[in-house]
Amino acid sequence: MIVRTDGAARGNPGPASLGAVLIDASAPGAGRPDAPPIASVSEYLGVQTNNVAEYTAVLRALALAEELGARSVDMLLDSKLIVEQLHGRWRVKDSKLIPLHADAKARLGRLSRWSATHVPRAQNKQADTLCNEAIDRALAGGAWVVTVRPK
Repeated sequence: MIVRTDGAARGNPGPASLGAVLIDASAPGAGRPDAPPIASVSEYLGVQTNNVAEYTAVLRALALAEELGARSVDMLLDSKLIVEQLHGRWRVKDSKLIPLHADAKARLGRLSRWSATHVPRAQNKQADTLCNEAIDRALAGGAWVVTVRPK
Protein backbone atom coordinates (compact mmCIF):
# COMPACT_ATOMS: atom_id res chain seq x y z
CA MET A 1 0.00 0.00 0.00
CA ILE A 2 1.19 3.52 -0.78
CA VAL A 3 0.13 6.09 1.80
CA ARG A 4 0.20 9.86 1.34
CA THR A 5 -0.68 11.99 4.36
CA ASP A 6 -0.79 15.63 5.33
CA GLY A 7 -1.62 17.62 8.41
CA ALA A 8 -2.66 21.25 8.48
CA ALA A 9 -3.17 23.98 11.04
CA ARG A 10 -4.49 27.43 10.17
CA GLY A 11 -2.32 29.20 12.68
CA ASN A 12 0.07 27.16 14.75
CA PRO A 13 -1.74 26.13 16.85
CA GLY A 14 -5.06 26.74 15.17
CA PRO A 15 -7.96 24.91 13.55
CA ALA A 16 -6.27 21.69 12.40
CA SER A 17 -7.00 18.70 10.25
CA LEU A 18 -5.56 15.69 8.52
CA GLY A 19 -5.84 14.12 5.14
CA ALA A 20 -4.67 10.71 3.97
CA VAL A 21 -4.99 8.70 0.79
CA LEU A 22 -4.24 4.99 0.49
CA ILE A 23 -3.31 3.63 -2.91
CA ASP A 24 -3.01 0.02 -4.09
CA ALA A 25 0.73 -0.25 -4.78
CA SER A 26 0.11 -2.86 -7.50
CA ALA A 27 -2.16 -0.55 -9.53
CA PRO A 28 -0.74 1.00 -12.71
CA GLY A 29 0.71 4.44 -11.95
CA ALA A 30 0.40 3.92 -8.19
CA GLY A 31 3.48 6.05 -7.51
CA ARG A 32 2.12 9.10 -9.32
CA PRO A 33 0.97 11.98 -7.08
CA ASP A 34 -2.47 11.84 -8.73
CA ALA A 35 -2.92 8.06 -8.48
CA PRO A 36 -6.52 7.21 -7.55
CA PRO A 37 -6.87 6.13 -3.92
CA ILE A 38 -8.73 3.04 -2.78
CA ALA A 39 -9.41 4.69 0.60
CA SER A 40 -9.08 8.10 2.23
CA VAL A 41 -9.56 9.98 5.49
CA SER A 42 -10.41 13.66 5.96
CA GLU A 43 -10.67 14.67 9.62
CA TYR A 44 -10.98 17.90 11.59
CA LEU A 45 -8.92 17.85 14.81
CA GLY A 46 -10.00 21.02 16.60
CA VAL A 47 -7.19 23.34 17.67
CA GLN A 48 -3.81 21.63 17.35
CA THR A 49 -0.29 22.31 16.11
CA ASN A 50 0.74 21.43 12.59
CA ASN A 51 3.11 18.70 13.81
CA VAL A 52 0.39 17.06 15.91
CA ALA A 53 -1.84 17.12 12.83
CA GLU A 54 0.92 15.59 10.68
CA TYR A 55 1.52 12.73 13.15
CA THR A 56 -2.21 12.13 13.63
CA ALA A 57 -2.57 11.85 9.85
CA VAL A 58 0.06 9.11 9.79
CA LEU A 59 -1.68 7.28 12.64
CA ARG A 60 -5.11 7.43 10.98
CA ALA A 61 -3.64 6.24 7.67
CA LEU A 62 -1.77 3.36 9.32
CA ALA A 63 -4.93 2.30 11.20
CA LEU A 64 -6.92 2.30 7.97
CA ALA A 65 -4.16 0.41 6.11
CA GLU A 66 -4.13 -2.19 8.89
CA GLU A 67 -7.94 -2.45 8.74
CA LEU A 68 -7.68 -3.06 4.99
CA GLY A 69 -5.14 -5.86 5.52
CA ALA A 70 -1.96 -4.12 4.37
CA ARG A 71 1.23 -5.94 5.34
CA SER A 72 3.64 -3.39 3.86
CA VAL A 73 3.32 0.37 3.55
CA ASP A 74 5.31 2.96 1.63
CA MET A 75 4.57 6.35 3.15
CA LEU A 76 5.16 9.44 1.01
CA LEU A 77 5.07 12.39 3.40
CA ASP A 78 5.72 16.09 2.99
CA SER A 79 6.78 16.34 6.64
CA LYS A 80 10.55 15.90 6.79
CA LEU A 81 10.31 16.00 10.59
CA ILE A 82 8.14 12.89 10.73
CA VAL A 83 10.18 11.00 8.14
CA GLU A 84 13.42 11.68 10.02
CA GLN A 85 11.90 10.88 13.43
CA LEU A 86 10.33 7.61 12.25
CA HIS A 87 13.68 6.50 10.88
CA GLY A 88 15.38 7.44 14.17
CA ARG A 89 17.66 10.05 12.60
CA TRP A 90 16.11 12.92 14.58
CA ARG A 91 15.08 12.86 18.23
CA VAL A 92 11.49 13.47 19.30
CA LYS A 93 11.75 16.34 21.76
CA ASP A 94 8.24 17.84 21.75
CA SER A 95 6.24 16.31 24.61
CA LYS A 96 3.05 16.40 22.49
CA LEU A 97 4.73 14.31 19.80
CA ILE A 98 6.35 11.64 21.99
CA PRO A 99 3.18 9.49 22.44
CA LEU A 100 2.18 9.98 18.79
CA HIS A 101 5.63 8.87 17.64
CA ALA A 102 5.50 5.84 19.95
CA ASP A 103 2.08 4.86 18.58
CA ALA A 104 3.31 5.22 14.99
CA LYS A 105 6.38 3.07 15.68
CA ALA A 106 4.19 0.41 17.32
CA ARG A 107 1.86 0.33 14.31
CA LEU A 108 4.79 0.19 11.90
CA GLY A 109 6.28 -2.66 13.93
CA ARG A 110 3.23 -4.80 13.14
CA LEU A 111 3.94 -4.55 9.40
CA SER A 112 6.27 -6.88 7.53
CA ARG A 113 7.86 -3.88 5.80
CA TRP A 114 7.52 -0.11 5.79
CA SER A 115 9.24 2.93 4.38
CA ALA A 116 8.83 6.66 4.88
CA THR A 117 10.06 9.03 2.20
CA HIS A 118 9.96 12.81 2.17
CA VAL A 119 8.27 14.29 -0.91
CA PRO A 120 7.69 17.92 -1.91
CA ARG A 121 4.33 19.46 -0.96
CA ALA A 122 3.46 19.69 -4.65
CA GLN A 123 3.40 15.87 -4.78
CA ASN A 124 0.97 15.63 -1.88
CA LYS A 125 -1.99 17.63 -3.19
CA GLN A 126 -4.63 14.94 -2.66
CA ALA A 127 -3.91 14.73 1.07
CA ASP A 128 -3.62 18.52 1.33
CA THR A 129 -7.02 18.94 -0.33
CA LEU A 130 -8.57 16.54 2.19
CA CYS A 131 -7.09 18.65 5.03
CA ASN A 132 -8.63 21.85 3.73
CA GLU A 133 -11.96 20.14 3.09
CA ALA A 134 -12.01 18.87 6.69
CA ILE A 135 -11.46 22.31 8.22
CA ASP A 136 -13.96 24.01 5.92
CA ARG A 137 -16.55 21.26 6.42
CA ALA A 138 -16.26 21.19 10.23
CA LEU A 139 -16.25 24.98 10.65
CA ALA A 140 -19.43 25.09 8.52
CA GLY A 141 -21.08 22.63 10.94
CA GLY A 142 -20.50 19.45 8.95
CA ALA A 143 -18.99 16.10 9.85
CA TRP A 144 -15.60 16.13 11.56
CA VAL A 145 -14.55 12.85 9.95
CA VAL A 146 -15.13 11.47 6.48
CA THR A 147 -13.59 8.07 5.75
CA VAL A 148 -13.89 6.41 2.37
CA ARG A 149 -13.29 2.66 2.24
CA PRO A 150 -13.25 0.25 -0.71
CA LYS A 151 -16.67 -1.09 -1.65
